[in-house]
Amino acid sequence: MEFSDIASVSGKGGLFKIVSPTRTGVILESLDEHKKKMVASVHNKVSVLSEISIYTTDSEGAVPLENVMKKIHKEFDGDTDLDKNSDADELKSFLKFILPDYDEGRVYTSDIKKLVNWYNLLVVEAPEVFEEKKEEKSEEKASGKKEEKAENE
Repeated sequence: MEFSDIASVSGKGGLFKIVSPTRTGVILESLDEHKKKMVASVHNKVSVLSEISIYTTDSEGAVPLENVMKKIHKEFDGDTDLDKNSDADELKSFLKFILPDYDEGRVYTSDIKKLVNWYNLLVVEAPEVFEEKKEEKSEEKASGKKEEKAENE
């Protein structure tokens, strides 16, 4: 599973695995122990995680959620010690640590709570999203070998 296979539905808590498209929407399955299925129609606001970004104050203006999640996982390895009931200042300092240039005026505490909740859910229900793809690793090795040859010649 990848970030492009997971969605959030406005008004519904949690995250959903995208099962398959339909003529009028998409079939989703909850990423919790209940595994409830639902059909999201064009009237539902469905956001795919790979298309969500967090606002920053740098020249880019935003960082993809996937990059932020992977950085959290690299730093905390599944245990942030935070949840939806964590103190607002604690949540803000957590995001400041992970993403120092996040836009404090446009990223609200509720957004950080959602980020933490989603991260905690993904660690339990879909830990494979944090693994590096084997293709990327082999491409990096191959490009590294090409660069070594070029340097040696």
